[in-house]
Amino acid sequence: MSHIREGLRPGGRSARVQIAIHKAVNELITQIGSDAITVPMIANHAGVTPTTIYRRWGDLPTLLADVSLQSWQPETPPPDKGSLKADLYHWFEEFVDEMSSGPGRQVLKDVLASQQKDQTARCCGFTLQQVQHILQRAKERDDRSIPTVDDILDGVIGGLIYRIIFLQEPPSVDHLHRMIDRVLLMARADQEQS
Repeated sequence: MSHIREGLRPGGRSARVQIAIHKAVNELITQIGSDAITVPMIANHAGVTPTTIYRRWGDLPTLLADVSLQSWQPETPPPDKGSLKADLYHWFEEFVDEMSSGPGRQVLKDVLASQQKDQTARCCGFTLQQVQHILQRAKERDDRSIPTVDDILDGVIGGLIYRIIFLQEPPSVDHLHRMIDRVLLMARADQEQS
């Protein structure tokens, strides 16, 4: 069960407290780095008690993941590049650049450290929402051989995250394109069989 309390009313004291705590986390990360931050430091900087933070987030990793994910939430749908393949190439090139950057790796580190299922679901949800938008646009254009979201998750996203987190080496653009091409070829083969 999530430690982040659902159903809090937007605005009011709860929103002000969350904003103050998120701001404190971001300022402390800039000043001393995320590895040196403690809940009492954040509470002092935000002008709240540590109990407020523990009650709402449960632990420090969950708070750090929440702050990280807030800054990575997409604000716009992926741009339309004219075809499914071009859309996927463009979006995943940006995804690799962002997630293999220092801040991107920190987001992944924070989400994994939180060990809160809702944090990983939120992180995955942002990515899959963008992919779903690309696939829906392809359907509306009557593109052929559209893979499923699971095909993209298994054939592209999983490999990218593994490379970025564990190998600490993002794929080259050519390798990324080959990953996408394989998924598109499999979708075409599935379509031809049905």
